[in-house]
Amino acid sequence: GLNFIDLMVRQGNIDNPPKTPLVPGFECSGIVEALGDSVKGFEIGDRVMAFVNYNAWAEVVCTPVEFVYKIPDDMSFSEAAAFPMNFVTAYMMLFEVANLREGMSVLVHSAGGGVGQAVAQLCSTIPNVTVFGTASSFKHEAIKNSVTHLFDRNADYVQEVKRISVDGVDIVLDCLCGENTGKGLSLLKPLGTYILYGSSNMVTGETKSFFSFAKSWWQVEKVNPIKLYEENKVIAGFSLLNLLFKQNRGGLVKGVMDKLLNLYNSKKIKPVVDSLWALEEVKEAMQRIHDRGNIGKLILDVEKAPTPLVS
Repeated sequence: GLNFIDLMVRQGNIDNPPKTPLVPGFECSGIVEALGDSVKGFEIGDRVMAFVNYNAWAEVVCTPVEFVYKIPDDMSFSEAAAFPMNFVTAYMMLFEVANLREGMSVLVHSAGGGVGQAVAQLCSTIPNVTVFGTASSFKHEAIKNSVTHLFDRNADYVQEVKRISVDGVDIVLDCLCGENTGKGLSLLKPLGTYILYGSSNMVTGETKSFFSFAKSWWQVEKVNPIKLYEENKVIAGFSLLNLLFKQNRGGLVKGVMDKLLNLYNSKKIKPVVDSLWALEEVKEAMQRIHDRGNIGKLILDVEKAPTPLVS
């Protein structure tokens, strides 16, 4: 699976990036080739998907058994590679952090991306949840049925949301950071939850840009704790990779994965795969994410041959 965090790793926009050379990638699907001595519950030949702390973009991947899950029989390998990061992130933000319930409303940015589509599908499993989404206008036709109200990512969505819902929304999921933080907090209802789960605005051109990094955070309005208390608002952060690899919550994530696979098996959710790319095409695939051209998930397929360049 190809994720926005991979672009941030490439540009060095993360804390303590590993030393190069390194193989990027945090999730994959494939067939079990070998097992550790004490591994139970899996056999060689099993179809599995997994979280990996780097090295997922390889032909052979090694990861602890607690991060590995069996793929349902009717799920393809490309769907399985698109499943773990996006759906676990979306599920934990909605249900573990924000406590989504019937009748609530959610604002999600990048509604056409992998997490955005997972959020929209999970919201549809709860009655009467209103989903406000922002996305590039060229994506609107393709994703208009997945959210209740869709806005152009460059439009003044705050006014649009308030026109529809005078009180604002219960949950804001913000992967953009920067100036959207103040806007998102202003839209929260009392007892609403604002969750910062990414900083895709920090990814600029080809190289690491400290200027854009600083500018992005400089635009974050200083959050005043007294104001939070007076307005009854909750502000939270969520990082799945830290939860898995730094905070040892693999067991918690496994419980979430079981619930998600039940939803998949009952045909309530289904990963949206944008496109498959050969490993040699990773530069072009990353560019598609960078330009926000994708609807759903981009997948690197080790068995795919590069598309011939038209001469």
